[in-house]
Amino acid sequence: MALLRAFIRTARMARNASGLAAGLPADDEVLLDAPDERLGPVLVAAGRGDYNPAAKLLTTTREAAEWEDRDRYATRLATFARSRDEWLRAWQDASPHDPDALLVKAQLAVSRGWESPARVELLREVGPLIAAAAEGDPRDPVPWRIALDQARGTNAGHTEFEQLWGEAVRRSPHHYGCHVAALRYLSAAWYGSHRECFDFAERAAQDALPGSLVQALPVRAAFAYLTEGGGALVLHERLDAAADLAIAVSATYAAGDSWPAEVRNLLAYVLVRLERWEDALEQLRLIGPYATSFPWDRVSDDPLGQFLELRDGVRLEVAAGMPLHPRSEHGGRARSGDH
Repeated sequence: MALLRAFIRTARMARNASGLAAGLPADDEVLLDAPDERLGPVLVAAGRGDYNPAAKLLTTTREAAEWEDRDRYATRLATFARSRDEWLRAWQDASPHDPDALLVKAQLAVSRGWESPARVELLREVGPLIAAAAEGDPRDPVPWRIALDQARGTNAGHTEFEQLWGEAVRRSPHHYGCHVAALRYLSAAWYGSHRECFDFAERAAQDALPGSLVQALPVRAAFAYLTEGGGALVLHERLDAAADLAIAVSATYAAGDSWPAEVRNLLAYVLVRLERWEDALEQLRLIGPYATSFPWDRVSDDPLGQFLELRDGVRLEVAAGMPLHPRSEHGGRARSGDH
């Protein structure tokens, strides 16, 4: 019987998997961390050594108080500068007190500090850079998100964390990046616990604005629990509830939208771990060509390859659960001559 079940499963997979590719872009159309239409030309210009488009983009986000975009763009520009920083150095030389250049410089310094074996010492030295970025525009919550990341790496206690968190939410109570930084600090891998992490995420989601990615914060707590292992038991119902909430948030965005792409990638991972194959396949369709390094770089040295491999695996799992023989409209098994 076991052999028969295995045969039927294989037959179902072979018959149904190809049809489930509908709505999924081809492997060679999937891009890792693809920039949006605003950031793409800026990165091209930076590659030529021209910082002016970057300066204009970040100035626009600051003047319009587009804090979510500002955070994302500053992070991506700092990532680009880790390997090619001549444009950033030219920008700093030309405008040493530019709040936008200071923001990218602070993010870059924190990113480099996290990569070093001397992490704690280097991150402590970044304090004045973060302070300068914060002084550049007192309304800006992004330097405080950077400060929360720095605090996690310097073994800052809960009192200091609470002070930084207060400064961040005073500027933008629903800022997604600041919430993610706080959640990381409160995770079991750092200075909190799985229970504390879930409690914070669920409260934040409940208080979030409609359609805000903060509503999907519990799925990050679920990811931390599923990948860090050990610790207190989290009920399966709590993991499913986190996934359900993230599915609802994802549904408020258009398919192939780059802004919720990371949340959708994260959700797909969690759904796979929960063996919710059909839900995972739907998220993969909504992701479209926008694969993101996180979370796949946490489980593989080849995040894009891991994403594509998982797509294939999810299709096979869904296919295996579909009927081997199609049914006719009368409910019986279709014969080869039926039309």
